[in-house]
Amino acid sequence: MSKLLAARTAIIYGGGGSLGSGVARTFAREGADVFLAGRTRGTLDAVADEIRSAGGRATVAVVDALDERAVDEHVQAVVAQAGRLDVSFNLTSRGDVQGTPLVDMATEDVMRAVVTGLQSSFVTARAAARQMAAQGGGVILHLNSASGAGAMPGMGSTGPADAATEAFMRYLAAEVGRQGVRVCGIWTAAVTGTLTPEKLAAVGGPNVPDPATVEKMIGGMAALGRAPQVADVAETAAFLASDRAAGLTGTMVNVTCGLVLR
Repeated sequence: MSKLLAARTAIIYGGGGSLGSGVARTFAREGADVFLAGRTRGTLDAVADEIRSAGGRATVAVVDALDERAVDEHVQAVVAQAGRLDVSFNLTSRGDVQGTPLVDMATEDVMRAVVTGLQSSFVTARAAARQMAAQGGGVILHLNSASGAGAMPGMGSTGPADAATEAFMRYLAAEVGRQGVRVCGIWTAAVTGTLTPEKLAAVGGPNVPDPATVEKMIGGMAALGRAPQVADVAETAAFLASDRAAGLTGTMVNVTCGLVLR
């Protein structure tokens, strides 16, 4: 049986993170030539070594997804090495702040996630779309928590940031579809294995529950009775990046285990 992403070239921004590394390993297992991009070489190298040890192909580059020149040059380097770019997936962090009513939030706390998330998505997706349009095809993926599609008290800057990026990606899908480029996204939240006390505190403040409690809370609210797993997201991303999803663009796939029902 042929692999889902055989002979594909994929850039994963944030590839050294807990979710990005899971996606990278899955893409490599499915035959993709994976290019890991991020700001911390040590974590990127560790993921690349693991992929190579399993028989996959991985290349590392230190790239700031907010740096237009660096992103453009990296895409050019990938194409020079691999011949094309088939998949681009931005999984970098935004600096979200939650747990504070909007009327009590500082302007910079709201705007940071919106600006950082939209800018990194725009810079990486634009670089990919230009190359993919020129070569006649490709897939651009993104991810958010679905907070932009609804409203829940206490989500802080996450909802506006999700909505901004999701709207940009839909418009991009409308513009590049005729060049064979698909743009799809994934909704997920509180993915098991990606939460740490440090990450939770950075988003929700010092009084946020511990990871196990958060996962139990999510499981209690989700229709499937559990929080999403890294594998749930990674396998969905591999499907979206493949020809089996050739009819999908401009849409989000719900991988919240039923935390969001729509």
